[in-house]
Amino acid sequence: MKSILVLNAGSSSLKFAIFPLEPVLAEHPALSGQIEGIGATPQLSAKTSEGKRYKEEIALTGDLNEQHKASLTYLFRWLETNAPELKISAAGHRVVHGGEDYSVPIKLDATSLAKLETLIPLAPLHQPHNLRPVGEIFKLLPDVPQIACFDTAFHRHNPEVAQIYGLPRALTKGGIKSYGFHGISYDYITRTLPQVIGEKAKGGIVIAHLGNGSSMAAVRNGIGVATTMGFSTLNGLLMGTRCGSIDPGVLLYLIDQKGMDYKSLTQLLYKESGLLGVSGISQDMRALLSSDTSEAREAVDLFCYRIAREVGSLAAAAGGIDALVFTGGIGENAVAIRERVCALSAWVGIDIDLAANNESKLRIDSPKSRVAVCVVPTNEEGLIARYTAEILKL
Repeated sequence: MKSILVLNAGSSSLKFAIFPLEPVLAEHPALSGQIEGIGATPQLSAKTSEGKRYKEEIALTGDLNEQHKASLTYLFRWLETNAPELKISAAGHRVVHGGEDYSVPIKLDATSLAKLETLIPLAPLHQPHNLRPVGEIFKLLPDVPQIACFDTAFHRHNPEVAQIYGLPRALTKGGIKSYGFHGISYDYITRTLPQVIGEKAKGGIVIAHLGNGSSMAAVRNGIGVATTMGFSTLNGLLMGTRCGSIDPGVLLYLIDQKGMDYKSLTQLLYKESGLLGVSGISQDMRALLSSDTSEAREAVDLFCYRIAREVGSLAAAAGGIDALVFTGGIGENAVAIRERVCALSAWVGIDIDLAANNESKLRIDSPKSRVAVCVVPTNEEGLIARYTAEILKL
């Protein structure tokens, strides 16, 4: 059965999903899973659409880079044994950064791969891992075409004024601007929303992609107009371990007065801040919501406060707000977070049906709400598969 392999490679994991093409492209994968713990204790876990589950430890040797390469080889061998009916006809990749040039998915070749590698300094914690499987598939399966879908692409249509910073023009022309991320998720939600709220989908929409990494975006008439993440994935909302927006003067102070350098600042801002840093307990929202400590409550309060502030900011960018959409792991599952954010945003005309919210229904707004409020599960892998099929005419 001809199929599309979708890969999302991270610093210590390789997530995969396989979508059959026959008789038509499936909406959901026949098989999905991940190899996690690369560089430590690697293990593969997977499940089929019928509910069959797999879990096994893997023996990988060499340094981290070699283990990443070996994990992909292991995956292909594992698929040959456990899912021989799924024949890989193409591969689609989530690539975090497309820079200024790539505003749509592209077919990859040696030239485009080399160009994407030049963007590694813009996303050093994501880009090299996203691209590594591309080069390996060129070697292992040279006849399999590959497509890259970019997290930044959706935001390339934002107005120029929403992309530039108050810096000298030479720096802006050198690529220092707001790129935005989570674009594949926003693309999927924007495509899906007309089925949920009808004509309102053409109006001002604020989408909250909330998870360990969180961001929000404003959309008008189906086109992105603003987003909270910027040059990096650090900006905007409070996240699991990332600080979100911070006064640049704080960073200057940490360098000048605390002797922090690039490495220590990177560790602080990406790994030790956010929900984890504020609570001192966990980056997991479930743990914080179940905790009775004041620090945990403050972390949750700050998370919701930042989201509610951005609802107002993004509504202004969109010229009004006709719908608020929650998606991502927290957005789709944390009932209490949705309730609190909506209460803080009541001033824009939001009122929710508490019973509908408790059941995480697709629409949770009450009859008296001026603004539609939705809980829409994202499907980034499915959209990557769809783009791959469209570009390759599969």
